Amino acid sequence: MALKTNTKTIDSVSDLFNFLFEACNILRGPVSQDNFKDYITPILYYKRISDVYDEETEAALEESGGDKEYASLPEQHRFVIPEGCGWNDVRERSENLGAAIVGAMRKIELANPDTLYGVLSTFSAQKWTDKKSLPDGKIRDLIEHLSTRRLGNKDYPADLMGDAYEILLKRFADDSKAKAGEFYTPRPVVQLLVRILDPQPGETVYDPACGSGGMLIEAVHHMHHDNLCCGSIFGQEKNVVNAAIAKMNLFLHGASDFNIMQGDTLRNPKILSGGELATFDCVIANPPFSLKKWGATEWSNDKYGRNIWGTPSDSCGDFAWIQHMIGSMGRGNSRMAVVMPQGVLFRDDEKSIREKLIKSDLIEAVVTLGDKLFYGTGLSPCFLVLRRIKKADHSSRILMVDGSKILTPRRAQNILAPEDVDRLYELYTGYENLEDYSKAVTLKDIEAKDWNLSPNRYIDYHKEEVRPYAEVLQEFKDALLAVQKAEAEFRSIINS
Repeated sequence: MALKTNTKTIDSVSDLFNFLFEACNILRGPVSQDNFKDYITPILYYKRISDVYDEETEAALEESGGDKEYASLPEQHRFVIPEGCGWNDVRERSENLGAAIVGAMRKIELANPDTLYGVLSTFSAQKWTDKKSLPDGKIRDLIEHLSTRRLGNKDYPADLMGDAYEILLKRFADDSKAKAGEFYTPRPVVQLLVRILDPQPGETVYDPACGSGGMLIEAVHHMHHDNLCCGSIFGQEKNVVNAAIAKMNLFLHGASDFNIMQGDTLRNPKILSGGELATFDCVIANPPFSLKKWGATEWSNDKYGRNIWGTPSDSCGDFAWIQHMIGSMGRGNSRMAVVMPQGVLFRDDEKSIREKLIKSDLIEAVVTLGDKLFYGTGLSPCFLVLRRIKKADHSSRILMVDGSKILTPRRAQNILAPEDVDRLYELYTGYENLEDYSKAVTLKDIEAKDWNLSPNRYIDYHKEEVRPYAEVLQEFKDALLAVQKAEAEFRSIINS
């Protein structure tokens, strides 16, 4: 059966997003919105791979004068698609479409063990093959909708595809709210942290709790997709589906030769070098806030030596993440940025670890952010910036920034607008004392406040002059008399 495809050019991110979101609407009803990403992500990835393969085949045929054998050689393609596993092969099926999709994705994965192993098969085969929840008719509608457009590289650049997918992820986060925090960090926050760390081509970047890969993607963007990014992007993610999404997300953004591992970073770090914890130029993360039962028992005898300053309580893993990330910082100009709940700045039961961290003189800045910026938590966040080598005039000092009022209010979820990001970045780079916003304090200043890192304990806030009560009362009485006099004069005029 010959199948025609509309090759309409997608000329904007919003247009592509609308196209992808319409695929979500097709699923609406039998599939809850919390589960949209479990369906849309793998089938979008499958369609993209298939269209890129077909595009590469067409280019090879043109180059070779129609030599089909030449066009099918593995070296002509980024991925291998076994015979019978292409998009149109599945599209031609008349029944058991879910099983056909799952089978094709599994075979593609096995044919590309170095790049796709454990990616496509991560998504539940049971969900795709459960006809009560997702009948063939719905899958057919989804396939036909996606078939109306080609999603190859020539149709639009990878960034367009990736940006539209990022908007889709945000929409998933908007819909799922509380569950979204584990895979989605607001992009403006990510952009701010990457801008502060300023990764350069040739430097390595690592996110030990990478979620959907947003921080790593922003790092690649920041380096303008330089060829030196290849092999320099690393991440680990505990959630199986989110780890697969991170790989797909990086691919859809045009990244290549990255290393995303799935597993519990605190219990079993998988990014190693010579049996030791691997180290990196830039370490960045938004780990799960105040994680319970994170593995304190194992940590107390950690073979990688990550319990640098002690083992936190098993009821809160925040300082375990911080110490893991410090252990992952390389020598020289390595730096780190980590998002945390503000409790890490002042909680008494962690004071001993916090004191040792402060005395190490690794912390360059502490920045508190406003509320309702992050999904899935009512806690106001902060972030810490650490450097192995601080500027001479930053030595033995920490910049405190109160960014709690620097945001753009929204009814459901506050945001950091571009001007808010710029303002926070300027406060960080300024490293100066600015009333209401920032202050560079010494380690002795912090010791004097019992090792508390809350910026509001140090920053000088503007105070309105409090005038004497008698003076204000007299002004009120004088004004009242003036009003009464004017009213009497007015009545006299209208009654004359």
